[in-house]
Amino acid sequence: MVLKDKVAIITGASSGIGLATAREFAKAGCKLVVGARNIDKLQELEGELSYITEIISVKCDVTIEADCKRLIQKSLERFGKIDILVNNAGISMRALFKDLELSVIKEVMDVNFWGTVYCTKYALPHILNTSGSVIGVISISGYKGLPARTGYSASKFAVYGFLETLRIEHLRDKLHVMIFAPGFTASNIRQTALVADGSRQGETPRDESKMMSAEECARQMIKGIRKRKATMVLTPIGKVLVFLNKIAPRLVDRLEYNFMKKEPNSPFK
Repeated sequence: MVLKDKVAIITGASSGIGLATAREFAKAGCKLVVGARNIDKLQELEGELSYITEIISVKCDVTIEADCKRLIQKSLERFGKIDILVNNAGISMRALFKDLELSVIKEVMDVNFWGTVYCTKYALPHILNTSGSVIGVISISGYKGLPARTGYSASKFAVYGFLETLRIEHLRDKLHVMIFAPGFTASNIRQTALVADGSRQGETPRDESKMMSAEECARQMIKGIRKRKATMVLTPIGKVLVFLNKIAPRLVDRLEYNFMKKEPNSPFK
């Protein structure tokens, strides 16, 4: 698939994987619509990339259905079509369920799941017209529950189920749907993760320098789009975990528990 002059919408484009994806798409020749809540950062990105591609930035809170509808409308007003939708906007959390305020799970679901549903709903008719791509950025925790991340895992499982079903519904329509699971990737998602009372974690419990870079993640996404892959699981640990969970799920339960318990300031006592 040639990406030059394709119109791509990216949510959560102000930082992390979304920001890196916008840059890589621009290099590939895509025309861009970048959305996020932080319009100042989006406009900085627009200024950076406007020298190499056509780009517009749209302030968008994906938890608000009207914002998602407006994001799609602005895309069509500027470019007249949509080829690729990258549902990347996301938020994480870190706390044991027994200690967790239920409002935290609701907020995580609103961003990760409903944000994907809203944007896909309004973009889908136009993507069908171009035989384009709908991408959902999930996580390895969308394949296997991750301890102390009940809300996060639930949201990513939900996105997986939603997009897999969407693909089946449109088997005869040449719609490309890709479920994209990066594994641990260096980004700010752990700093902004919610803790038990809904406040921000503020710092990452993991060594970000040992993780896959957001730039490499974005390059892998482009490869998947070009090959119209149905699923992509990244990082060696992620691939091993997904495979091992198919044959020895109880072993994976124990390995995950012990692995996550060793995190600094782990909620496990």
